[in-house]
Amino acid sequence: MATYLYRLGKTAYRRWPLFLAAWLAVFVVVGGVAATLSKPTTDAFTIPGIPSEEAADLQAELFPDSVDAFDQATVNVVVAAPEGEQLSDYADDVAALVEDLRGVDQMPAPETVVDPVAAAAAAAEAQQGAQQGGQQDDAAAGAAAAMAPISQDGRIGVITFAFDVDTVTDVKPATQEQVKDLMAEARDSGLTVEANGQGMGEFAPPGGSAELIGIGLALIILVLTFGSLVAAGLPIVSAIVGVGLGMAGITASTAFMDVGSSAPILATMIGLAVGIDYSLFILARYRSELEHTEDREEAVGVAVGTSGSAVVFAGLTVLIALAALAVVRIPFLTTMGIAAAATVFLAVLVALTLLPAILGMLKSKAFGGQVRKYRPKRDEKGRVLNNGVRWARFVGKKPVVAVLLVVVGLGALAIPLKDLFLAFPTDSTASPSTTQRKASDLLTEGFGPGREAPFQLVVDLREVPEAERAATTQEIVDWAASQDGVAGAVDLAALTAPAEGDPAAAAAAPGTQILLLPEYGPDEPQTKDLLEALRGGEGDIEAKTDTDIGITGLTAITTDVSDRLNGALVPYLAVVVGLAFILLMIVFRSLLVPLTATFGFLLSVLATLGFTVLIFQEGTFGIMEGQPIVSFMPIFLIGVVFGLAMDYQVFLVTRMREAHVHGASTREAVVDGFRSSARVVAAAAVIMTAVFSGFILEDDAIIKSMGFALAVAVIFDAFVVRMVLIPALMYLLGEKAWYLPAWLDKILPNVDVEGEKLDRAHMSGLHGDDDPDADLVREREPVH
Repeated sequence: MATYLYRLGKTAYRRWPLFLAAWLAVFVVVGGVAATLSKPTTDAFTIPGIPSEEAADLQAELFPDSVDAFDQATVNVVVAAPEGEQLSDYADDVAALVEDLRGVDQMPAPETVVDPVAAAAAAAEAQQGAQQGGQQDDAAAGAAAAMAPISQDGRIGVITFAFDVDTVTDVKPATQEQVKDLMAEARDSGLTVEANGQGMGEFAPPGGSAELIGIGLALIILVLTFGSLVAAGLPIVSAIVGVGLGMAGITASTAFMDVGSSAPILATMIGLAVGIDYSLFILARYRSELEHTEDREEAVGVAVGTSGSAVVFAGLTVLIALAALAVVRIPFLTTMGIAAAATVFLAVLVALTLLPAILGMLKSKAFGGQVRKYRPKRDEKGRVLNNGVRWARFVGKKPVVAVLLVVVGLGALAIPLKDLFLAFPTDSTASPSTTQRKASDLLTEGFGPGREAPFQLVVDLREVPEAERAATTQEIVDWAASQDGVAGAVDLAALTAPAEGDPAAAAAAPGTQILLLPEYGPDEPQTKDLLEALRGGEGDIEAKTDTDIGITGLTAITTDVSDRLNGALVPYLAVVVGLAFILLMIVFRSLLVPLTATFGFLLSVLATLGFTVLIFQEGTFGIMEGQPIVSFMPIFLIGVVFGLAMDYQVFLVTRMREAHVHGASTREAVVDGFRSSARVVAAAAVIMTAVFSGFILEDDAIIKSMGFALAVAVIFDAFVVRMVLIPALMYLLGEKAWYLPAWLDKILPNVDVEGEKLDRAHMSGLHGDDDPDADLVREREPVH
């Protein structure tokens, strides 16, 4: 491989106009498809085969006009009178707001936007009549109170409707702005007016502020690393090209498949980080090679042949980790993984071909705009003597202590993981400054937290005689309402039939829908317990009533998705670790090095999850407001962190192995690996941390938590595991680190990652004379 990449690097350097033109042509073609054929992204976090999806299919069969919970652009406009006053005192202002809302673009039929004050008055009269006639039981009264348009104290009301669109993403930002403008006008009367619901969500990916922050910090770090403004800009340019093409490709792919709205921003997050890092590694090697030759083309060839080989295998580990998300058969997670994997693939191609071409165009100006000269200290043999060497030797003095400190420290940080609670973000977990969160708090205050966590029971009555359907439905309503944690349950057909004037038609319908409100919010464990209790009793009530019952709704779907994600963690981890282990055996020709790499990864990812629970879920130190961890964050974090962890492992340990195959003992090879790569790996890790940290500033809970977890993971893995644990373990293992059974050595393909086959005269004689283990190295069999 090193020979092939060596030739590729030299060709790209020499024929730079052709390579630049080819990249430009690809950009034009992909950008053209994206501009002409793209479709909106989707927020459908659904998984075929989960119970709530099967219930939704039954709902669509019985009620063809029903809308999928994820596609329904519902809106709750919450209005509240000042403390101590009644909303009825502002009846004219509320009525004016309702009338104005009916005229908003994409609004359904005017009669569906109901005045809560008028509706409450009508409901009170109907309830009084029902009580006088003895027609209302306690369960119905509880349901009526839980679903009333105005709170029991009369201060808070809600105007509920759904925009007339096919999917949530079809809601125009201008429509949302109209609603917000009307809300602002209504506040002039003294009312508190806020809105939430899927129809008022943000559908466009977050703006470029996070990316700009990350790029700005990366540029500063690169200037400090290279001491050159031009060289510092090259990895940034390479990453932007790769991410730009990746985003265009993801946008173009929406013409052929559904792509989740979070996929582009997560692909950007990963693409920026690895794009900068991969180009940084090759550029740093190029500068190092220029110390041994004045032939810039040759230096580029060697840089691409050696560090480029490491980039290929590092990229492959990330690709495996991301593409393997398809194995868990979760559609939205699969698209996220494939989108990010495609961006990483482009980052590898850019580093191997576009960067050498740009170096060919710049030639001697590649390290222009110097802000400081590169004059490293050297030992008596001319080898660089830097902080990487000092650190490696420091760890080597007491490797057992280093291992214990890392294992105990990261193990302690992993302890909070035992309290991990996964859920999807809701309006109740949004930023307190948003109207969505304010509306959610008002709904909880006025109607209880369960108002935003409704379950929908779909009942198939086709096997029940028409004359018995009303009684059967009531029996099921009573069963549902009797469960612990239920605030109320009501038959929706019975509610709408009087208004439609045909109760007999409702009684003869082939099915019905029962709305059930829990006593707890959508992101509380008790709500999940209630769902499990309902499903646990489904069989008995179905057998008793000769019906088929399914439970769906937004809360049920997201709960099922979370459960499926939890169940997919183990098989996903097995696939990723298994494939990557084989890949690392090929790279390092060793059994124990991949084992130490995997052990370090497990430590860093467990510590990251535990620390994320501590800060995000528990709200420790008040940095973040306590909220559940996003359901798909752990599995995505495992994939991304595994890929990034193996990046650092490959870049550090390949330089160790390179020294080893050229005559150094394992101990001296560790020092030489840190001499060559520690500074660059540290810079890359700081850049990744900066890029990921920028996303913590986003309001979106998914992006915020992912940015935080990824930033912490890079710190733990790069600076604790790869810089402390791995060299300490390598010292302890000694020559055994490179052990590989003879039979396995014959099976594994030989890929020259270290560039052993390349003609580099300066490598001979660098090791052995002052190496205390030199005799051991000379006596061992050659490493192939």
